[in-house]
Amino acid sequence: MTRVFGEVAAIYDEARQGYPDDLLAAVTGYHGGVPASVADVGAGTGKGTGLLLRLGVPVTAVEPDPRMAAVLTRKFPQVEVANAAFEDWTPPPGGVGLLACATAWHWMDERTRERRARTALVPRGTLAVFHNSHGYAVPRQKDAIDAIHQAIDPTPTVDDREVAWARGGIERSGLFADVEVHEWHRHPVLTTEQYLRLLQTFSTFRNHSARDRKTVVANLSAAIDGFGGAVEMDIHTVLVLARAA
Repeated sequence: MTRVFGEVAAIYDEARQGYPDDLLAAVTGYHGGVPASVADVGAGTGKGTGLLLRLGVPVTAVEPDPRMAAVLTRKFPQVEVANAAFEDWTPPPGGVGLLACATAWHWMDERTRERRARTALVPRGTLAVFHNSHGYAVPRQKDAIDAIHQAIDPTPTVDDREVAWARGGIERSGLFADVEVHEWHRHPVLTTEQYLRLLQTFSTFRNHSARDRKTVVANLSAAIDGFGGAVEMDIHTVLVLARAA
């Protein structure tokens, strides 16, 4: 599953939202300044990497899918890219000051991810786990889109995990201290075409059969056109910060 997005790497890079500028300020404020080095694990096409580069320090991007990594390299040739899974990556000697993971923590081995993160960090280094959730700002649009998805798959489209779900595992590990949570909401308006391109980057959609994907696309296209050709999103960004104990 960690490589499912490589099939649509270019679309993923174009269609997925980045992260708010305030996230970087929250990280540096928590860290007490700019870390000396950064590792971005599960970096994908670099949606989080671009923000982290603004720190002005060396960034290593760790990404298992070569197709995703290739897009990242074209965009950010100054970044050292390790084409490996987090579980197979060897951190630099002494560790990094900041280990970041953008919308990929759930793909990491939940039995070992906190331990691996702690091993990769310098003493008192910062772990920053953040993700975007894709919701809908207008209730009638949300209801219509959910109904179309559930006609194919009755599994609820809403993520029922707690907002800061990563916090639990980090705290239970006993490897980190001073855990904080920050949240932001943004409301971009997407055209029918933009939304359908975004849809192609969702793993739940990609796991459907070709026939079901075609049905969903047709029904969503008609529904969004019925809204005037646009849907207002609610992009909810959650950042969990922790300090290596």
